Amino acid sequence: MKIIKGTAHRPRLVIFRSHRHFYAQVVDDQNARTLFSCSTLDPLIRKQIPSGQNCSAAKIVGKKLGSILIKNNLDQVVFDRKFRPYHGRVAAFAEGVREAGLKF
Repeated sequence: MKIIKGTAHRPRLVIFRSHRHFYAQVVDDQNARTLFSCSTLDPLIRKQIPSGQNCSAAKIVGKKLGSILIKNNLDQVVFDRKFRPYHGRVAAFAEGVREAGLKF
């Protein structure tokens, strides 16, 4: 298994999906800090989605997190999807982040 690490200039974008919700956080591994996070449990996102367990919810989380990162002058990240295959909610999240203007 490949180890992915983020820096202050290019942090690691980590995702976790449960059966009911989708979570994402941006981590600086050199300083051991979580810089930003977003999930389907956030009150603003929760109003927009009927369920946290579908692709449209993951895409909204991606757009929200991407816009937060762009506002804070972070435009490049390292995408860490752990062992999850790149389809379904993971691909929808990545598409949402890219639509916001982030590169990985």
